[in-house]
Amino acid sequence: MASRQEEKERRRTERMAAEQQARAAATRARRLQIAGGAILVLAVVVVAAIVASGSGGSSSNPGATKSQLASVAIPKPGPNATNLAAAAKAAGCVAKTYPMEGRTHTTSSVTYHTNPPTSGNHNPTPASDGVYSPGNEPATENYVHTLEHGRIEIQYRPGTPKGVRDQLETLFNEPNKGTAGYHELLFENNTSMPYAVAATAWTHLLGCPQMNDRVFDAIRAFRAAYTDKGPEFIP
Repeated sequence: MASRQEEKERRRTERMAAEQQARAAATRARRLQIAGGAILVLAVVVVAAIVASGSGGSSSNPGATKSQLASVAIPKPGPNATNLAAAAKAAGCVAKTYPMEGRTHTTSSVTYHTNPPTSGNHNPTPASDGVYSPGNEPATENYVHTLEHGRIEIQYRPGTPKGVRDQLETLFNEPNKGTAGYHELLFENNTSMPYAVAATAWTHLLGCPQMNDRVFDAIRAFRAAYTDKGPEFIP
């Protein structure tokens, strides 16, 4: 009987030891999961901070911002939205094409012969696509370079009311070749242009002396005609 009792006690002791080891292993596993989760959360926070800090545009053009899909209502596209000549006439705008003024890179200031500029020698660094807040527009020589890359640039006169600027941002964010803001810039004019609103492409100008509801179709038609039509295609 003593031998059987000892055997039972030995088995009980072994069972308790095994259970204790299992509990210890489970505790270690939970600690590793908690630590791993904390590391994952920290990594997500760091990545989010990096993305947020980089959302203001390229380092060479810190004024450019990623637009937040403005929701201010504007007139929907009408029958002239793809007919530049008809849309420009209806809006009271002028649509002109000019000879190319040059394509050489320079770090000097350049005098352009159209206002706003439509071509010419330019700074080696192109302005970034995007929406620029008033007073943070790119330098003229930089955005002329961007025209060479087939971009469309929408400009408004200094002092333009915020409501109009918001409407232009809504227009900017309309799908162009399937993408909102595709190969476009929107900024305050810095050349004392004689227009309330203008759109430019390489060697092309749409100038609107007054802002009105038909200007939106004129810009839509201009954009459809000249996006990616510069002498250099840069994605």
